[in-house]
Amino acid sequence: MSTEGFLKQPGVNIAVAGQYTLPNWYDPKGKLRIFACRTNRISPYRMTVDVPVVGKVGDYLTSYFPDFGKLEGRISDTSRGSFLLEFDMDDARREKLFNKLAWLEARLKDPTIPELRKAGPRIVPANSQSTLTLADGANHPCFIIDMSVGGAAVVAQLQPPIGTPLAIGVCVGRVVRHFSTGFAVKFVERQNQNDLDRLIVRPVPPSSAGRAKVSMLIASG
Repeated sequence: MSTEGFLKQPGVNIAVAGQYTLPNWYDPKGKLRIFACRTNRISPYRMTVDVPVVGKVGDYLTSYFPDFGKLEGRISDTSRGSFLLEFDMDDARREKLFNKLAWLEARLKDPTIPELRKAGPRIVPANSQSTLTLADGANHPCFIIDMSVGGAAVVAQLQPPIGTPLAIGVCVGRVVRHFSTGFAVKFVERQNQNDLDRLIVRPVPPSSAGRAKVSMLIASG
């Protein structure tokens, strides 16, 4: 099925954080690399997922979400920064997922229940695709797990060493921590919360002049 076709079917539009592995993607220790991801739309039969590494149509993968458990299946469609996963599960598991989704949808529609995302300093951007700029001006696509006025958690195909200066969008910082699915960046300066989306979420690489400016800021930071 295509992603466009899935949008015409019953499903729940909900953002739930999780992780996944792709075939033939290994870390330096030879283990399958774990990537962070987030659901976009899900039904008992399939889901669209926002991801840092898309994979290919036909890839069989395993994902895990605290709200849904392990979900396995094959990619049936891809687009920039996301894919459509067709679930491989038995009827009992599908019924369990159906009941969980019905409960989550009821919570979303009930105005007396708080949103699923906890209030707090960390923000999950609506568009998670952005760009890393290194001190040499090189650009790399990245996926933002969450962000705050002081920093961001990021996934990219590279994992810079701790202490590496870089910019996410135009926000300059340094890598301060590694974790299983990515790394954390602390900004040199605290950002205005109202400007985070505009400053950090920049999927299109900056212009040559913009890259030069960012590189100068990184060097001075």
